[in-house]
Amino acid sequence: SLTWDQGIEMQDWKTVKIDTGLDIYFCDPHSPWQRGINENTNGLLRQYFPKGTDLSIHSPADLDWVAQELNDRPRKRLEFKKPIELIENLLLQ
Repeated sequence: SLTWDQGIEMQDWKTVKIDTGLDIYFCDPHSPWQRGINENTNGLLRQYFPKGTDLSIHSPADLDWVAQELNDRPRKRLEFKKPIELIENLLLQ
């Protein structure tokens, strides 16, 4: 399943649901606890990019490096597995 907030960027959720077969849920407005892993990831990203950072000044290689760092970091929520380990298993299916 996938849980999204109420942003306008989510307007094509029906297409995503059809294309992926995922169940999609929407959080209540102003309820960040309903999407905990998303909020945690935002906090981790803030370690690299403080709020208000213009991401356009970073190269794709810079952004890929940060993604690699985060995907290679064990997470309590994932039973101390790395996101890359779980993603890799899904991609190999």
